[in-house]
Amino acid sequence: MGERPFDSLNQSLGNTVILRLKDGKEIRGVLKAFDVHMNVVLEDAEETDTENTKRFGTLIVRGDNIIFISPNNKK
Repeated sequence: MGERPFDSLNQSLGNTVILRLKDGKEIRGVLKAFDVHMNVVLEDAEETDTENTKRFGTLIVRGDNIIFISPNNKK
């Protein structure tokens, strides 16, 4: 049997991930928690798709705004 989506998220806990949101923005941060609705908590979150990086610190992103979550190997 293949890997399930929650397995990948569990493996990413404590690591940097990139979120792409429905509005086209990308947010990078350390994945601290998630739930069954794909709501996620990021620490050291920052918007990565603008000339001026916006830093948010701790950020909660509602799951229905997320298009994808990707591991980010850059630290």
